[in-house]
Amino acid sequence: MKVDLFDFELPRERIAEHPASPRDAARMLDLSSADIQDRIVRELPDILRPGDLLISNDTRVIPARLFGKRGEAKVEVTLHKQEGLGTWVAFAKPAKKLRIGETFWVNDEFEAEVLDKKDGGEVVLRFNKSGADLIAALEKYGVMPLPPYIRRETGGDDQDKSDYQTIFAQKDGAVAAPTAGLHFTPDLLANLDARGIKRRTITLHVGAGTFLPVKVDDTENHKMHAEWGSISPEIANLINETRANGGRVVAVGTTSLRLLESAAREDGVVEPFEAETDIFITPGYKFRAVDMLLTNFHLPRSTLFMLVSAFAGFDRMKAAYAHAIENEYRFYSYGDCSLLECASKIDART
Repeated sequence: MKVDLFDFELPRERIAEHPASPRDAARMLDLSSADIQDRIVRELPDILRPGDLLISNDTRVIPARLFGKRGEAKVEVTLHKQEGLGTWVAFAKPAKKLRIGETFWVNDEFEAEVLDKKDGGEVVLRFNKSGADLIAALEKYGVMPLPPYIRRETGGDDQDKSDYQTIFAQKDGAVAAPTAGLHFTPDLLANLDARGIKRRTITLHVGAGTFLPVKVDDTENHKMHAEWGSISPEIANLINETRANGGRVVAVGTTSLRLLESAAREDGVVEPFEAETDIFITPGYKFRAVDMLLTNFHLPRSTLFMLVSAFAGFDRMKAAYAHAIENEYRFYSYGDCSLLECASKIDART
């Protein structure tokens, strides 16, 4: 498909610079029925049904953005994919300042050797720390890898350290937040439990590639960056039991959805999964594992807007985004969200 089909105009003032407070007070555009309804996230338990299963991403964002030098030249890197205990692929800016065999130096105790250079500004770095020691150094010297559309002088303030982390965050490894999860609070989780809605987590370590623009003219020529994910046998069994018993699988965010669809067979059965996925979902894709999706509003011409257009219907999402812009919904990572039902489910009822 032509990438231009997924373009739209978004006024700068619609981009959220900070999350709603409390988080579950964010607005939620409800497309789970034939009519578009304006709601807030706090109403989610009233819309879902007892027996439904909410699947969230429990990845934790690490401060993956580092400012350092190669000699006297200033260089900024953003880690986006782990390749070993101390080895990461990173986006470097400017990448030309880093050469294979040289050192990216953060300070006297934290540095990395440049092992390789790839296309698109990517480099492979081997740090002088690994495992828990590397995470500790990133926590000390790195900053949160906020998306480029959030305006901060140094890439994040102290508040962002908590704001850009979901309530589900447990497993270190993401360099971008699974932002639909940012809307959840303890009160909202308690209300979901009281309603009889099951909740479980899976893990997809979100990479910085999620923010990269689609630079090709046709979706067939776009290459997705791979991300590592895991679904335990117990969670896979519960997903399959839920659907067999008439419950719906509700993915919290596109990261959860992409992992679930990566693990699903043609017949819709979800299998345990522990591997990388580079699944790229565009209109025409047949969804196997997910019935509903809670997701934020995405960038024009992005792979994520393509995904939601595939899930809920291209024309329906174009109309929904036009409604959201006109009614001053807040967009992107710190913004509001939408609740979508798979188009095939709506079509089956009408």
